[in-house]
Amino acid sequence: MIDKVLWVSALTMVIHAVETLSYGIRLAGVRTGKLAVALSLTGMIVLLSRTSNLIQGPMMGGVIDEAKRNPGISLEAQMHVMIAGASIGTLLAILFFPTAVRISVKLISRLEETGSLPRLVRDSVSIRSLKRVGSQFKLPTWAMLSRLRVGGVPKRLLLLNMLVTGFYTVGVLAALYASFLMPEYSTAASQSSGLVNGIATILMTLLVDPQVALLTDRAMNGQASMGSINKMYGWLMFSRFCGTWLAQLLLVPCTLIIQWIVPLFA
Repeated sequence: MIDKVLWVSALTMVIHAVETLSYGIRLAGVRTGKLAVALSLTGMIVLLSRTSNLIQGPMMGGVIDEAKRNPGISLEAQMHVMIAGASIGTLLAILFFPTAVRISVKLISRLEETGSLPRLVRDSVSIRSLKRVGSQFKLPTWAMLSRLRVGGVPKRLLLLNMLVTGFYTVGVLAALYASFLMPEYSTAASQSSGLVNGIATILMTLLVDPQVALLTDRAMNGQASMGSINKMYGWLMFSRFCGTWLAQLLLVPCTLIIQWIVPLFA
């Protein structure tokens, strides 16, 4: 049981680290003035997190089955450990964010030369290319952190991004936990993550993404300084980190919501 939980936590860590580091690719696109190219790279990086999701799903199901066979296991405690993996992954992404931006700038330039993602991947995994990665390594400095004053970044945007991250982090776990607590509706409950993730999707689509796009467009057109866009992505990452901790508090309430709604439709 413990090894399965640790594996799921590790995959959760990878998923959240990759999704947070995608901000670095977008920022590199703004800095180079090639945002469209950067977005194509973002899709490739996010594909890695989706692949991790494919592996994570069956393993999470195995944890639920093990908890059903052993009533003495606290499934809720195990799920809080899994959510902690999201916080660790986001924190690691924040630490490696400057490195990700520098590497992304090189990848964007290389993608323009190769003309295709498969060729970019082939060239990037060569021994020569991997040796160059070390020269791009850079951790956040105190000067970078001191510039992250919240002024100039909409506080509502940060709050909404935190809520979205919290709901996304806990959606699938809440559905699985509800299926464990409601054996008579286990199948219906396990498929109900959309009841939670749907809230996050609405907030992201209507309120978060348009605001981020607007601020990014201003920087691309020279209407906002590069420092302001750096600050925005820095605070977006921090709000994601806070969102993963918020997910710890949302697990039980979201599970109760699913427990209340599922019988109405089952």
